[in-house]
Amino acid sequence: MERALGAARLSGSAELRWWGLDIYRAWLWVGPEGLDSDHLGAQPFALELRYARSLRGADIADKSAELIARLGLGSPAQLRAWRARMRAVFPDVRAGDTLLGLYLPGTPSGARTRFLFDGRPVGSIEGRDFAQAFFSIWLSARSSEPALRRALLAGVEPTR
Repeated sequence: MERALGAARLSGSAELRWWGLDIYRAWLWVGPEGLDSDHLGAQPFALELRYARSLRGADIADKSAELIARLGLGSPAQLRAWRARMRAVFPDVRAGDTLLGLYLPGTPSGARTRFLFDGRPVGSIEGRDFAQAFFSIWLSARSSEPALRRALLAGVEPTR
């Protein structure tokens, strides 16, 4: 991550709880240029999730696709393709496992999001559109978890 982001720094962290159950703890890492959450896709960054419970990778992919659709992002064809790709990439997780999404806008083959499971690469998904849609789950002003968003962006967004 350090090599990809340069001098990576923590922007913020937060816990996601659902009906009183711990789901995961999230950390947002940004490079020296920071992050403009209104224009995701311009700068590299990483979102790290440490899970507090066991979840199937297919369920994580399906929930991600559902949340992207709720945000109104992606065409029906894109949503189908993204869901299939996430199902192929996301592993089953247990409590304590970490899944990191590293967005790289300027790779030789174009923008891509690399996923690492407990520090090991498990796959990538190409395209800026995917990255903008996927990371909007946490970073969009329309996120379903506004408190989590504020905590993650605390180090890169001015107080309003």
